[in-house]
Amino acid sequence: MGIAAIKKRFDNTSIKWKIFAVLISFCTILLVLLWLFQVVFLDSFYKHIKISTVKKSANSIVQNIDNEHLQELVEQISFGNEVCVDIRWQNGEKRVSSDALRGCLIHRMPNEERFGLFQKTLENGGELLGYYNYDSFRLPNFDTGKFKGPFPKVEHSPQQTIIFSKVMEDQNGESVFIMINALVSPVDATVATLRTQFYYIAGFMLLFATLLALVISKWVSSPIEAINRSAKELATGDYDVHFSGSGYREINELSTTLNYAAQELSKVDGLRQELIANISHDLRTPLTLISGYAEVMRDLPDENTPENAQIIIDEAQRLSTLVNDVLDLSKLQSGMQSVNLTDYNLTDSLSGAVLRMNELLRKDGYSLEFSYDQPVWVHADQTRIHQVFYNLLTNAINYTGEDKKIYVEQSVAGEWVTVRVRDTGEGVSPENLPYIWDRYYKVDKTHKRAVTGTGLGLSIVKSVLELHGGRYGVESTPGGSTFWFQLKTVPPQEEK
Repeated sequence: MGIAAIKKRFDNTSIKWKIFAVLISFCTILLVLLWLFQVVFLDSFYKHIKISTVKKSANSIVQNIDNEHLQELVEQISFGNEVCVDIRWQNGEKRVSSDALRGCLIHRMPNEERFGLFQKTLENGGELLGYYNYDSFRLPNFDTGKFKGPFPKVEHSPQQTIIFSKVMEDQNGESVFIMINALVSPVDATVATLRTQFYYIAGFMLLFATLLALVISKWVSSPIEAINRSAKELATGDYDVHFSGSGYREINELSTTLNYAAQELSKVDGLRQELIANISHDLRTPLTLISGYAEVMRDLPDENTPENAQIIIDEAQRLSTLVNDVLDLSKLQSGMQSVNLTDYNLTDSLSGAVLRMNELLRKDGYSLEFSYDQPVWVHADQTRIHQVFYNLLTNAINYTGEDKKIYVEQSVAGEWVTVRVRDTGEGVSPENLPYIWDRYYKVDKTHKRAVTGTGLGLSIVKSVLELHGGRYGVESTPGGSTFWFQLKTVPPQEEK
């Protein structure tokens, strides 16, 4: 199996079993380290510690060689560290001695060997460390058949001992020979105890680690698996699904985020359905009128009048406007719409639009008033900004009050020009204001065919102004709503 196949298989493994494998691996590593330090490297550690103890003991003796209480110090070192200490004059006469090690070599050493060790120590610069092997207190020919009952298994391993020797002079200038003997291999009973302890500890740790790994992996993976199941339900279009995560903060935050996402998706889906219904209604109405008037003009020659033909033309234009607005909105929100930026007189453009709209709607009783503090120029796409203003006017016309008045104001503050379009309608409730610009959003859920326009105007306004880097907003009270937008000004063309 290749590395890629192993990686793919690992990626497809449940998080529960990944966590379980990680925890078991961690426990295994700990057991291996424990085995290495307690069994494999035990001799090395014990030897290092023992040699360090012997050298420290020798240094302590050297510093107190002329102390009248030297014997007391030597006995303390000997019995406290399980070593033998033998201090002699150069002629071999014993000065201070303590035997705390069973089978001590230096106390059984013949004089000839002791003298030879003394010479080697001198030749080595006055300090020598030697290693020796011996089997102490062993009964190799022990016959268990002579006795009744079971006998514990006795394991004998080669015992290694060291003799540390040092030659020095006391305050009288006489040579003193210091010898310290210590075992540097752990005794068999210690090794057997540690090995038995390791087996018990390893078994317990494996069992406990397995149970703990199962519990932790289940605890960590359960909320994730629950969220995954809920997410699959959400993917099928069930927006009523609820994400319930618990156990730790990240899962709680993820659940909250996904619940919010589900709510927003539910809103978007509902608004999408409303938009489809509204657009279908707006498409059906002009098509029905066009078809009806065309059939009447075909079947009844007397009905073939300019008025009926104009109705067909008006409804066709309304249908064309609706389709164009839907395409514009799609292009703007997908980032495919480009802008043709030029410097032009915004005040003249607004004034002309208000004048044309007044002429168009005068017969219906509408009145539009335009006021401004000074003429202003902007650097923008004139066609798109005209579309923004036209859509705001259309929105105001559709929702103004019974007086049918719309007020347009232009003001300049610093480098920004602000255009406000105010109607006298019922206004928008505060809870609906944050969503007034959202795609598919409609405050009045009961569809009403606009007096003019398509009902997609505010979404187009938002997209066009964001494309220009402009600002926009709405202020609403029960006495009417004011929609506004801002663009940066530029010097008038004639001043350039």
